[in-house]
Amino acid sequence: MSFARSLLRVKPAEQLAEDGSHTPLRRTLGLVPLVALSVGATLGTGIFVVLAEAAPAAGPAVVVSFVLAGLAALCSALSYAELAGSVPVSGSAYSYAYATLGELVAWICGWCLLLEYGVSVAAVAVGWGGYLNEFLRGTVGLTIPDAFAAPPGDGGVVNVPAALVVLLATAVLLMGVRESARATTITTLLKIAVLVFFVAVAITAFRSANMTPFAPAGIAGISAGASAVFFSFIGFDAASTAGEEARDPARDLPRAIILSLAIVTAIYVLVAYAAVGAVGVGVLGESDASLATALRVVTGQGWPSVVLAFGAVLAIASVVLTVLYGQTRILVSMSRDGLLPGMLSKVNGRAVPAGNTVVVGAVVAVLAAVVPLNQLAEATSIGTLVAFGLVNIGVLVLRRTRPELPRSFRTPLMPWVPLLGLALCVYLIFGLDAVTWLTFALWTAVGLAVYFGYGRRRSKLNRTVVEAAD
Repeated sequence: MSFARSLLRVKPAEQLAEDGSHTPLRRTLGLVPLVALSVGATLGTGIFVVLAEAAPAAGPAVVVSFVLAGLAALCSALSYAELAGSVPVSGSAYSYAYATLGELVAWICGWCLLLEYGVSVAAVAVGWGGYLNEFLRGTVGLTIPDAFAAPPGDGGVVNVPAALVVLLATAVLLMGVRESARATTITTLLKIAVLVFFVAVAITAFRSANMTPFAPAGIAGISAGASAVFFSFIGFDAASTAGEEARDPARDLPRAIILSLAIVTAIYVLVAYAAVGAVGVGVLGESDASLATALRVVTGQGWPSVVLAFGAVLAIASVVLTVLYGQTRILVSMSRDGLLPGMLSKVNGRAVPAGNTVVVGAVVAVLAAVVPLNQLAEATSIGTLVAFGLVNIGVLVLRRTRPELPRSFRTPLMPWVPLLGLALCVYLIFGLDAVTWLTFALWTAVGLAVYFGYGRRRSKLNRTVVEAAD
């Protein structure tokens, strides 16, 4: 096999499914915990944290930014749903790319997912610290000193709360998937209840004047806002990382992906509309804890913002937990294929990849402690958009190359939905800052060095091809 062809070798869907059927992980998750996993990984990431960044850029039209980003996510979600039903294994977009586009593209996709999941956890953890301060201020009248509540570059030395919540989530994951799923379901329901409470209070102070001018920066502002808030849709694909712990993955994974995105998009649009209408974009941009600040302005009292801050403290912690979970399962798949060290796929008596989980938790805790939020959020967006784009290409390729493959869900309006999803991903990528592109280029270069220096030579698929040739 030539060098170029070896980089494009695919791992057949049947082989991926066979590997997944012999997983040491335990199949304990039904539809409800899978939906909770995806909603838990998504809901809160944008509304609680990124709204403060996007609202000043787009103006009141930030509501449209959420719709545009949601449309981009929907097209990709439908592609994810088909591939999750066709290749029901852990690994998410990485495994789907391996079955359709070849090993090198799968590696790049997996490397992007490591950026998406790992850095998004750190970004959410940074936002968690802001709401913890809001809660402490409202209850005991104290706040964590800036030196220990913000990273360098944001007026601090080290973000202790951000690192702490990552380490706590790591400890919960080490307890087992059943316990983690139970904690995720409870905190997700709490999160939805808190946001419904916010909408009910904020809408009483709605003023039409706060919605004008609706799009002060025009289409450019809406696009910039959509690129920023796309970060808030990261996580709807989290159910696809649980392919080997779902009881009926072919049936439940597509349902969980689509249901979770529908729930999240509806809540985002309602909360953004109520928040902007109540206080305007200026107030929302004043604090990372923007929703709690909005409630204080609306009611003139402290207790509603304390309730919201308490809910956000628990809810954002669930995002950290579920996205960390997805990160570890992607690493399990990449390790099992030989592209990363074998210790990352070893599980303990609780069916938990313990070594993998500890390594991920430690690395993410350090990122959360020392890197500013805005840099983390945009770096996550570009990694996600690349991965989503590859999934849209992958579903087109698999339809053409394996039309006979059983599919529990079929993307409607083929090929237009995946093509639109791909186009929107490319459009949103070009809305990101140049420094984000530089970060991504450096990350990709490091990833390629790791692949050619380690992964390609140790690839189990490569060994299978060589043995077959002999």
